Formats: sequence, C-alpha cells, structure tokens
Amino acid sequence: MWKWLHSYAKPETQYRICGKLLPMLGGASLLLLVIAIVWGLGFAPADYQQGNSFRIMYIHVPSAIWSMGIYGSMAVAAFVALVWQIKQASLAMVAMAPIGALFTFLALVTGAVWGKPTWGTWWVWDARLTSELILLFLYFGVIALYSAFQDKVIGAKAASILAIVGVINLPIIHFSVQWWNTLHQGASITKFEKPSIATEMLIPLLLAILGFMLLSLYLTVVRYRNELLNADKKRPWVQALVQKIN
Repeated sequence: MWKWLHSYAKPETQYRICGKLLPMLGGASLLLLVIAIVWGLGFAPADYQQGNSFRIMYIHVPSAIWSMGIYGSMAVAAFVALVWQIKQASLAMVAMAPIGALFTFLALVTGAVWGKPTWGTWWVWDARLTSELILLFLYFGVIALYSAFQDKVIGAKAASILAIVGVINLPIIHFSVQWWNTLHQGASITKFEKPSIATEMLIPLLLAILGFMLLSLYLTVVRYRNELLNADKKRPWVQALVQKIN
C-alpha cells in the first residue's frame, strides 16, 4: 500500500523535490516579511505605554516563537532517526540546528534591545530569558556533538539524544511567565480569550510569524540539500550532478 512512498525516500528524489520547493518558500517568505515589517514599523500605531520601542516586537516575537518551534521539529527528527534508523531524519536535524541557533540568538539580542527602554537594563536573569539562553546552549551542544565525532553516524546519535533530552526546556520557556514572578510580559496572542493586542498591531505580527516560519523552512531546505550532497558525495547521483554542473 505504501510502496509508492519508497521512491520519495531516495536522497536524489528528495534533493530534486527540495530544489523545486526553494523558489516558492523563498518568494513567499520574502513577500510576507516585507509586508509585515513595513506595516509594523511604518503604519502600526505606537503603543500607549512603550511608544515606538515596541516595534522591535515584529522581529523579536517571531524569532522567539520559531527558536522553540525549530527545536521541537529538530527533536522529532532526532527521535525518528534513533527509533527507525532513518538517515535523512538525522540529516534534517543537523540541517535545522544552526538555523534554530540563529533564531534564538536573534530573539535574545532583540529582547535585550527591547528590554533596555522597557526595564532600564539590557539583561536580567529572568526565568524566560535564562531558559531561552539555555536553549541557545542546547543548539550549540547539538552542533558540537555532531561535529566532534569523525564517524557521523555516532555523532548523529549523540546529537539526537541531546536534542530529545533538551525538549524539557521548551515548556519551561513557554510557561515560565506563569510559573514564576518574572519581568517578562505574559502571553498576548496565544491566550484562549481575545488577544490583548490591538488588531492593527496583531495582523502584521501574525504575518511576521508566518514569514519567519517560511524563512526557517527555506533555510532548512537549503541546508538539507547540502547535507544530502555531503552524505552521498561518493554516490553516482551526486557525481553525475557535479559533472552536469561542470
């Protein structure tokens, strides 16, 4: 019944499909991000308490959301790689790690820039900030573990274990503002009741979140294709591809 899926498991088929997805993902992410950032920075009204400093939200919030989203996806890929021994799943995990680290770093930096006029300081050892910093270290740990082993199969297993164990940090990040008395504001758009943010501010934020998601997918697909090439560099399909390019 599922035999038709076997052809899609081939690295060369996945490489070709990913290549077809890249223009769509890149174009859609660019369009959404341009609309969201121009709308948010230029046309959304100023916040009645924070003035114009809140506008960094259109970078900070999406990068923070997808710093966790990418890690969750990475952990799922790691679980699949360990349980079902699917090589491409470990390659997907490796492809996502630097992108997640970049988004986490961006969330921390923009959070510090936003925190300076709001809290009067660049950094506090707030529960959410600290757990987000731990997330960055987890990304670095996955990357370092995979790179530390000459045998990439062993490296992928070690990195996968760390990725799965690190998932425990995600609910800590999300619920930290509820579990502890923190400076970081609570949920604004993920509450079950009406979001506590004006509609004219919310719409560009939602577009930015979607744009960042598509951007993360675009970057992941780019890196995943490179990982496929590197893993199969001695295979005939890669050598044929190189000869075709040359």
